Amino acid sequence: MKYIDVTLTYEPGMRGVEFEPAKVLSKDGWNAITLNLYSHAGTHMDAPVHFGVSEKSIEQTDPARYFVQCHLVDLPGIKPRSEIKVADLGNIPDLLQKREGLIFRTGWSRLLNEPFYRDGLPAISEELAVWCVDKGVSLIGVEPPSIADVNNLEQLTKIHRILLEADILIVEGLVNLEQITKLKVQVVALPLKIKDGDGAPCRVIVIED
Repeated sequence: MKYIDVTLTYEPGMRGVEFEPAKVLSKDGWNAITLNLYSHAGTHMDAPVHFGVSEKSIEQTDPARYFVQCHLVDLPGIKPRSEIKVADLGNIPDLLQKREGLIFRTGWSRLLNEPFYRDGLPAISEELAVWCVDKGVSLIGVEPPSIADVNNLEQLTKIHRILLEADILIVEGLVNLEQITKLKVQVVALPLKIKDGDGAPCRVIVIED
């Protein structure tokens, strides 16, 4: 078994992340920090309440949903601001079974510290989002910080709502996907259990058998 951590490391200076000293070993007897985290910072999972499609929040998801067999969609060299279509899935439509997921490897995480990481990201098209609903996809995972253009509120809302209304788990901000060598893997995506959470930072592990 091979375990690949595809989660961003949270650190001060990351968008939506701040650390404050809380306790110091020399003074208090132990070290501790206070974490200030935006609910969609780093690698994270969205909940339906995020875009108001229902009142379902992050802690209400059945934990069994966090363990998903996923197909790797390999899209090296994808152009900025591209829309990912069904045709980009290759032969995956012939292999996909209901309740399986899709992980999109675009190499976008290499731009993590560049403005383009957020402003030029490749996006899930409306066509693909509707197709995922029709096929019973369970989870979609992407490297960019969003599945849709964050600078186009109408499109951002539309794509999120299509997927969240179908209770498809959305995981954004993945890294280290270049370490995956299999075309089908087990994904474990565990968000923090936050009361009424519209989303939460999420530890994501890929398991290759």
